[in-house]
Amino acid sequence: MYHRLASVAPAGGLTLEATFADGTVKRYDVEPLLSRWKAFEALRDVPGLFRSVRVDAGGYGVVWNDELDLECEEIWNNGVSVSGSSFRYPDALPPPLFVAEK
Repeated sequence: MYHRLASVAPAGGLTLEATFADGTVKRYDVEPLLSRWKAFEALRDVPGLFRSVRVDAGGYGVVWNDELDLECEEIWNNGVSVSGSSFRYPDALPPPLFVAEK
C-alpha cells in the first residue's frame, strides 16, 4: 500500500512531523540518516535547509532541495505515531478569498 502526505513540518532538532492524507501523524528523526548518507549532512550543516522541508508535488515524499528528498514510506514505516499533533488536516477548505467574475 502506498501512503500520501498531506503536510510536513520541522518538529524540533532534526525531527519531522508528517501528516498523512488519512490523518495519521508521525514523527520521524532524520538524524540517523546523516551517518548513512553523506548528502543528508547538509540538513545539519546548511543554515535554514532543514526548516525548508515541504511535501513533494505528488505527496509521496518530502523534499528540501533538488538534491535531498525522502520517500513517505520511510517516514510511515520508521516514524513514531503521534496523538494530539500540532497540525490538524482541515475537514473542509475555507471559502475562497477572491472569486473571479464571469
